[in-house]
Amino acid sequence: MKSVSELKVKIFADGADKAAMMKLYHSRYITGFTTNPTLMRKAGISDYEAFSRDIIASIPDRPLSLEVFADDMAEMERQARSIATWGENVYVKIPVTNTLGEPTYELVSRLSKAGVKLNVTALMTLGQVRDVCFALADGAPAYVSVFAGRMADTGRDPVPMMSAALEILAMYPQTELIWASPRELLNIFQADEIGCHIITVTSDILNKLSLVGKDLDEYSLDTVKMFRTDAVASGFTL
Repeated sequence: MKSVSELKVKIFADGADKAAMMKLYHSRYITGFTTNPTLMRKAGISDYEAFSRDIIASIPDRPLSLEVFADDMAEMERQARSIATWGENVYVKIPVTNTLGEPTYELVSRLSKAGVKLNVTALMTLGQVRDVCFALADGAPAYVSVFAGRMADTGRDPVPMMSAALEILAMYPQTELIWASPRELLNIFQADEIGCHIITVTSDILNKLSLVGKDLDEYSLDTVKMFRTDAVASGFTL
């Protein structure tokens, strides 16, 4: 199997904890960062702009995706144009629809043609991929973020769709496909195998990178030892 250093897929760290982000910033495997309001809320962030500007200042030379949090199209556009001015490395995340299910394609097209670098997010169908790419045509560099992990949660194999999405994006050279919401470390290798450009990965999965290539007999013994340690610590008797 491949080692981590042999992977061609770009690994972006997904999170909102500054200390963890700065630690990953110094990792040779992390080439970009993404975050969103949900992750910020979990991290206890109360001032969106202050946190975002601090991260941009601390990580000025890697792509950094920041998401709008409005639901109204006009307010989404206002927020996107404002966020885009915060740094040259900023990609503004726009959801593929609002909460009413209204597509954001016209907004995406307008922003992209105005030079705003976008990360269009929460896609789950090839129809959405086609329409988003068409909206991004002849615009600024952009990411198309397909939630492969959430697709897998429904019992669907995301690999065929991600491969098909890559064929669509090949017609739009300024776009890159993101394998979003991975569920396990294996997803990094799956994304790499099909030629996906980027995968966004949370810290719980990134922490498993040290296991890549681990001897399975050794890992089996480690697991038995863990069970034994926990059994002794429990104080169970029969």
